[in-house]
Amino acid sequence: MPVSSQDRPPSATRRSISLSAVERRVAALVRPFSLPLLRVSLGVVFIWFGALKVTNATPVGDLVAGTMPWLDPTWFVPLLGGIEVVVGVALIAGRRLTAVSCILVAHLAGTFLVLLLQPQVAFQHGNPLLLTTEGEFVVKNLVLISAGIVLASRPGARRPSESHDRHARGAAPPARGA
Repeated sequence: MPVSSQDRPPSATRRSISLSAVERRVAALVRPFSLPLLRVSLGVVFIWFGALKVTNATPVGDLVAGTMPWLDPTWFVPLLGGIEVVVGVALIAGRRLTAVSCILVAHLAGTFLVLLLQPQVAFQHGNPLLLTTEGEFVVKNLVLISAGIVLASRPGARRPSESHDRHARGAAPPARGA
């Protein structure tokens, strides 16, 4: 008895085309809110962690103090927390995101000083492949740095000189969603 085409499983090609179509639809669905969600979630984390430092309730106060021993932690840790709160509020507000993202990236890059100045705290038995909890806390900042770079390079971001040059030539500013 011949097998009809309806009884056959879909071919791999057809399945991959179908999967590609689903991926395109999902990407189109999440695209409008993916960058705002990234921005706001980073903002919440920065406000939260910063507020813990400002109120001296942070579990990383000693880690910060040990990394920057030449600065008095009684004022430095709260100051760092205040900066984090300001960055978080700016992220949520969504203004000057390229500049804010650059500050975010610079701040997070500074956390890697722990790996250099306190390797005994960051690595188990001095092995850089075996991270401690503190080491993992620092290394995960690579993901947050990447998120900051994504926000700084988001579609529609312009360099300040680009905006000035455009207005100087009398050209209309680009559309808001561009």
